[in-house]
Amino acid sequence: MSDTETPRTSGPTTTAAEVIDGVDLHGRRAVVTGAGSGIGVETARTLAAAGADVTLAVRNTEAGARVAAQLEERLPFGAGKLTVARLDLADRSTVAAFVAEWHGPLHILVGNAGVMALPELTRTSDGREMQFAVNHLGHFALAVGLRPALAAANGARIVSVSSIGHLFSPVVFDDLDYRFRPYDPWTSYGQSKTANVLFAVGAAERWADDGISANALMPGNIADTALARHVAPQAVTDFIASGELALPPQKTVPQGAATSVLLAASPTVEGITGRYFEDCAQAEPVTERAGAVAGVAPYALDRENAARLWAVSEALVGSHSTPRA
Repeated sequence: MSDTETPRTSGPTTTAAEVIDGVDLHGRRAVVTGAGSGIGVETARTLAAAGADVTLAVRNTEAGARVAAQLEERLPFGAGKLTVARLDLADRSTVAAFVAEWHGPLHILVGNAGVMALPELTRTSDGREMQFAVNHLGHFALAVGLRPALAAANGARIVSVSSIGHLFSPVVFDDLDYRFRPYDPWTSYGQSKTANVLFAVGAAERWADDGISANALMPGNIADTALARHVAPQAVTDFIASGELALPPQKTVPQGAATSVLLAASPTVEGITGRYFEDCAQAEPVTERAGAVAGVAPYALDRENAARLWAVSEALVGSHSTPRA
């Protein structure tokens, strides 16, 4: 793991296209989950515009096909090919099917899909709490299943889209599924977003010898995104009034996709792995949640927490991957 600090050549207003201006991704293959809306669409578009062949991994393939058709109308001559494939991260069978149908190397895996603050406790068909299952376990199973393809790329990158919401809660290992504590939409979201960061830490530890780097990020407070579709405006207002939530300045979708694209393809982060980024740079540690609008909690980068989560996740999805010596 490199200790080199990333040069701050970009910032909160930088767009996805700007962070990889001049980068040639021809010959590279990418998967972007949740590429049917919001920053997932912009991430896919920007990577394809730079020449990458991009698979839009979406729950609704008809909607995904419409998005792909719209993107193709905007892409420049010589852009990469867009493909649509079904992936429902709450349904382990679709994850397994996606993995089974993938052939050849995979250079970029962007875990962008997610759900936020489901108002009621919801479980998957196998009994897992929905936010933890979709935001973390589904992406974990996908990445582990695609590890051979990532290793074959000889320099693959995994991008794990987390959130400032990870400050709402660490991973509560003794009650991941809210069987003993009252369900809360925000702590549930928080532990799933912490898990996204810890996954990057764990993958960096285990898969470096395969040439795979993994980093997590906070995209920002994005306007016009479907992530908050389950959240009533009053619920956000009440949460802010309680002092539990503070929001950073709002970003556009192209600005919100910038850090994902930076980690996916920019040469400025070559060799950096197991870190958490925001505004196109490594985040500073934060130890006090109240009023925080940036930064990363120490528990989200803790290697012991990452190792524990990896073991738990393997047990839950039936996958195995050992750390390097």
